[in-house]
Amino acid sequence: MAYVDGFLLAVPKANLEEYKEMTRVAGDVWMSLGALTYVECVAADVPYGELTSFPRAVQAKEDEVVIFSWITYESREKRDEINAKVMSDPRLAGDRWRNVFDGKRMIFGGFAPFLEL
Repeated sequence: MAYVDGFLLAVPKANLEEYKEMTRVAGDVWMSLGALTYVECVAADVPYGELTSFPRAVQAKEDEVVIFSWITYESREKRDEINAKVMSDPRLAGDRWRNVFDGKRMIFGGFAPFLEL
């Protein structure tokens, strides 16, 4: 069964096209290094909840949109191997996209699926 990295973040609406450009490059990098899938989604129906919600989780501001994304791998071991290569890939080097979103409010983690239909 695959291994999944999940991500939740807020992107300023003014930076959305630049974020999309960044993720096209990042997606190419991950896929070329062995990821099974690379998916980026922009919020379309995510109400601001009274207690919890996607926007609350990333402290999204009025001028920001929530992004939900995931990458799948063959296994956690493959994920670790691929991510090590990604971190040193020259296509993602430098500060080109440093200010596209606030990485301090990004939520991410690795998940081991227990059901796939």
